[in-house]
Amino acid sequence: MSVRKRTWKSPSGEIKEAWVVDYVDQHGDRHIKTFAKKRDADAHHAIVGVAVRAGTHTADSKSVTVARAAELWLESCEAAGLERTTLEAYRLHAKLHVTPVLGALRLSQLTVPLVRGFEDRLRRDGRSPVMVRIARRALGALLADAQERGLVAQNVVYSMRKHRRSTRVDGNGKLGIGVDIPTPDEMRAIVAALPTIEEAVRFRPLLLTAIFTGLRASELRGLKWADVDLKRGELHVRQRADRYGKIGRPKSAAGKRTVPLPPMLVSALREHRLASPRNEVDLVFANSRGGIEHRNTIVERGLHPVQIAAGVVNDEGGAKYPGLHSLRHFYASWCINRRVDGGLELPLKVVQARLGHASIQMTADTYGHLFPRGDDGAELAAAERAFLAG
Repeated sequence: MSVRKRTWKSPSGEIKEAWVVDYVDQHGDRHIKTFAKKRDADAHHAIVGVAVRAGTHTADSKSVTVARAAELWLESCEAAGLERTTLEAYRLHAKLHVTPVLGALRLSQLTVPLVRGFEDRLRRDGRSPVMVRIARRALGALLADAQERGLVAQNVVYSMRKHRRSTRVDGNGKLGIGVDIPTPDEMRAIVAALPTIEEAVRFRPLLLTAIFTGLRASELRGLKWADVDLKRGELHVRQRADRYGKIGRPKSAAGKRTVPLPPMLVSALREHRLASPRNEVDLVFANSRGGIEHRNTIVERGLHPVQIAAGVVNDEGGAKYPGLHSLRHFYASWCINRRVDGGLELPLKVVQARLGHASIQMTADTYGHLFPRGDDGAELAAAERAFLAG
């Protein structure tokens, strides 16, 4: 590698000069890049030298723009058979967040500071912390696709601090009891209020199922009677319904699972089965026309009214928890809580299986802080006594 000065005479006779960085990359290919100032050439020489030695350098001539990489990534997602909802979400993230800010840059020009600047720009433009995190993940996914295609040597998003999370009310990025997850007292009030709201009565079996099985909204809406075994007290998750009303397979292989049903839920589902007219697609929670129920209908006519009736409200008097996923969060906390506190006290691996998470790391990252420490108060004192007595 070298930095050398180049001089030449312009057609008008003017003497001009530039600084050239001449190097061979990790693949043995020669590259030349020209700079107007020596300090810029020296800086590029130093950066490229480190990248070539690390095997992470991609020359501009071999790279593509972020916008083009986004197009290729979306083509890969479509070819992989991702469901329509997921594809639409990815297209929106690329169109609204990634491409407007970074689209004109080549992949080889991306650095960690540039990605941090990308996040800062989104925040200044009014994006929420959650949306900033989603946009960063989309950028990381398209870079991973480009890396597999040989268009870039490293994924700078994955070089960032991997466990950096959005800031929540508690300041540490963790789901908060009473903030994101209903408390046991709040959930008891919601369950008690379910039969009292005329508008929400038809959603009682669905909401009870959400509370005591932790199924995703799409899994609830796609659940078939053929997959509910009331004699054994369990249900099987084998399909889901996306927001477009299309039935498909669960989100991942782990999403296909068996979940036990508590006695109260078995009774509620047995009554619901007797009272509900049969529908052609055998749905447990069909709408009035026998088709797939819309998620917004469940939330606006079922979840929100029952929260207000139960007194589980925000500062404005509206429903405290906006979406059905809060019920899934509660189920996870119920699985984790100690038996003396009214929970199931299940091991992490069992909680992962109940929730249908693709990896135990996902369960640990989301809910690990809810597990009892086991070294507090009486437990610590008892351990001390046992140790000293031995």
